[in-house]
This record gives sequence, structure tokens and C-alpha cells, in this order.
Amino acid sequence: MLLNHPENQQVENKQVENKQVENKQARRILVTGSSRGIGKAIALQLAQAGFDITIHARSRMAEAEAVAQDIQALGRESHCLQFDVNDRTEIERILTQDMAQHGAFYGVVLNAGLTRDGAFPALSDEDWDQVIDTSLHGFYNVLKPLIMPMIRLKQGGRIVTLSSVSGVMGNRGQVNYSAAKAGLIGATKAMALELAKRKITVNCVAPGLIDTEMVTDEVKEHALNMIPMQRLGQVEEVAATVKFLCSDEASYITRQVISVNGGLI
Repeated sequence: MLLNHPENQQVENKQVENKQVENKQARRILVTGSSRGIGKAIALQLAQAGFDITIHARSRMAEAEAVAQDIQALGRESHCLQFDVNDRTEIERILTQDMAQHGAFYGVVLNAGLTRDGAFPALSDEDWDQVIDTSLHGFYNVLKPLIMPMIRLKQGGRIVTLSSVSGVMGNRGQVNYSAAKAGLIGATKAMALELAKRKITVNCVAPGLIDTEMVTDEVKEHALNMIPMQRLGQVEEVAATVKFLCSDEASYITRQVISVNGGLI
């Protein structure tokens, strides 16, 4: 019989081994862009909630390693991966190797992003491409190698994308960023439909103005006149929303965009 062929037996054994590894690490979450800011806060809160966390950074590996050490101090497993979310070939290689060693992911938080602000006529091709590629190609590049292993776990799962108030309402001087984040919302909603029967929820968090190192004092002052709550949000508030969406209590919430913006829209 074909099932007794040595090559088939090796395949079966490999599948069993992979399944054992997957089951062992069924509650592991990858957080992209998690060396600092919102991503770091998300990683720490998810670890506090009992998840093992895989940290990701494109270049700030010393900061990423420090976050991993903080998570390990909480009693959770954590290690770092380094890749550019635009490098499809490299991502597939790194994530495939990582899953072979640690098992499939239970969840993914897509936080990596960047801005290249400016009036539309002043935008360069690079300004447009980098912002669009990081959000939209990053969505595809990171999730493509991970989805089927998540499905094979048959334990449900969580995917959370980070959009922005700019993706919901548009923002002057951010045509590229608004387009990227609006596209991410569309991709999130479509993915949610495809994965709902697999009990994998897919949601989007859209932060408003959050107090990070990238926000200048001038922006803060201007924001106080725009935001009904008259303050900037904190990274911990965004992280708490993501943590809830990754929890068992959020198992019936999917295809949603949750705004964290102090009533801005």
C-alpha cells in the first residue's frame, strides 16, 4: 500500500512531529513592529495576559531584545525576529524556519507601519510606495506563510491589524498613509469573512492621536482643540484594546474596526 512506502511514512512522521510542536505552542502571538511604542505596549500586555510573544523589528534589534527580556521576566517565552515586511522571500524563509522550531502561531498583530507625510503634489514616488507597501504588502507578506498553519491547528486564532483614524476619515497631508490604512481595513474585513468558519477572528484597531515620541509639542497643542476628550491617547490604551480582541472573551467579535481616538470621529 502507498501508506507503507518509506517516503510516505516519513511524511506522516514529520506531520506528527509538527503537530506536536504546534500544539505545544498554540498560544503564541507574533507582533510586528514591536521594539517600541504601540507595538511594545501590545507585546507586553499580551504577555501579561498569558501569551508567548514573538517580537519583530526591521532594524532596532537591541530594543527588540530588551522587550523580549521584559517578557521573559514575566514568565512567558519570547524571542525576536528581524525582517523587512516588504521582503516577501525573506519573510517566508524566516517565518517558515521559526514555525518549524516553535510551532504555528495562535495569533498575529500587524503593527508595523510608517509615515511619509506631505501635500500630495510634493509626494515622491518613494513616499507613496514605501507607505503603501509597508501596510498593504506587509499584510500579505506576513500573513501568507502563517494562515494555513493557523488553520491546521484547529484551535481558532486571532488576527489584529493596526489601521489609523486617517484610514477611517482621511487626513490632509497624508493621502498615502490614508490610502494605505483604508486599504488595510478592507483587507481585514475580507480576511475576516474567509476565516470566520475556522474560528479565527480578524479585527482592526484604528488609533487616533497617540502620545508617542513621534508626536511633537506643536501637534499635541493642535490636537487638544480637535479631540473632544482634550488629550492624546496612551499606548497602553491601544494595547488594552488589542489584548481584549485577542482574548477568549472576544471570540464572537470579528470583521470590526475599533476606534481608539477620544471621540475624534
